[in-house]
Amino acid sequence: MPRGSGGKRERQYEHIKESGEERGMSEGRAKEMAARTVNKERAQSGESKSSSRSSTQGKSPSQRGGQKSGGGGGGGGGSSTERTRDELYEEAKKRGVEGRSTMNKQQLKKALGN
Repeated sequence: MPRGSGGKRERQYEHIKESGEERGMSEGRAKEMAARTVNKERAQSGESKSSSRSSTQGKSPSQRGGQKSGGGGGGGGGSSTERTRDELYEEAKKRGVEGRSTMNKQQLKKALGN
């Protein structure tokens, strides 16, 4: 557990660690993931004395839902979670993007802001 954390962060750390272990993650990896997540949350809420730019910008780990780590929530975890052209097309259709039928995957991503 990161030093200087209060009760809320202790509970958050334990919850994240246990969740990782339940998903088959090694204990060491689960502890590392939990500590990194809690430290980032602390940095974003101003609870830590110092923090890196990457810790304070962008979505918090809880908002992101594990997207970058591949823990669920889609996107960013590699090719297995990347959306297909058809999925992008369907989203473009819902949003009313003009010219979507002639767009390739990269063009659809750009038009959707992905």
